[in-house]
Amino acid sequence: MGPASRDLRLPSIDGLRAFEAAARLGTFERAADELAITASAVSKRVATLEELLGTGLLVRTGKTLALTASGKEYLAQVRAALGLLAAMPLHQRRAQHRERLRVTAPPTFARQILVPQLEHYTRPHPHVELELLLSIPYLDTAAPDCDVEIRAGEGGLPGTRVLLDDRVLPVAAPNLIERLKPLRTPADLAGAPLLRTPLEPWTPWLRAAGLDWPEPDAGPRLVDLGLTLEAAVSGQGVALAGPRWRATGSTPAPCGRCSASPRRPHTPTRCAAATTARRRPHSWPGSTTCARARVPTRRNGFPV
Repeated sequence: MGPASRDLRLPSIDGLRAFEAAARLGTFERAADELAITASAVSKRVATLEELLGTGLLVRTGKTLALTASGKEYLAQVRAALGLLAAMPLHQRRAQHRERLRVTAPPTFARQILVPQLEHYTRPHPHVELELLLSIPYLDTAAPDCDVEIRAGEGGLPGTRVLLDDRVLPVAAPNLIERLKPLRTPADLAGAPLLRTPLEPWTPWLRAAGLDWPEPDAGPRLVDLGLTLEAAVSGQGVALAGPRWRATGSTPAPCGRCSASPRRPHTPTRCAAATTARRRPHSWPGSTTCARARVPTRRNGFPV
């Protein structure tokens, strides 16, 4: 090796690929998804490359990355070099290309509805790598980057399709029902503690029952349907839930002769990040549009 060769500062291929992916996709997280490594690993590889070159290549601007002047010039050179390496037949894998599908859903929906049905999708689509992420509904947090987002809502929005319509009824633990006065009409719930969650507000059910009570404001606010059901099973109060939902190892009993009433549909919608995503394959499991909710009728004073 001559003197000129000793002066070369050759970066690793992994470092170049990390820089190119981060620059193209705009975030370390998206680059990590493409390279099948962690975001911190991408960041470290880019930092190592910048240290080797003695100059910054990327800077953070809010939630995204931007190229420096040196980074723009270097990116063109890196892409040309990686293109030459990728064109060599010996560097090309013969393994089948796998597509990735990222889905985000509320925790209880994912656990009780989605996961038991996943096999109906994964079996006929073995080339698709399905990644299921949990969302935090009704909080001011950014949704994870995804291709499909499942959320509770009224439906009818552009780009959405109804997966199912919930019919809910008041439910509680048997030991709580025994302590309350007999529940023969909706008005008998006046003395009962009503569990509150933004996922199932009481107001629509109360109006369908002919009651003008305000939304409950006492007790903890549970931003998860599963937590609300657990609180109901432990006897802390009455919850609104459909027959399909259950708590861990137990299911709260209906209060009196309450029957289900139409509620909010769960709909799949594309995330903002999916507008520039690759083509997504095939249909989604259980995506058949369910019957729309009917106008409530009444039986024994309870909305059904």
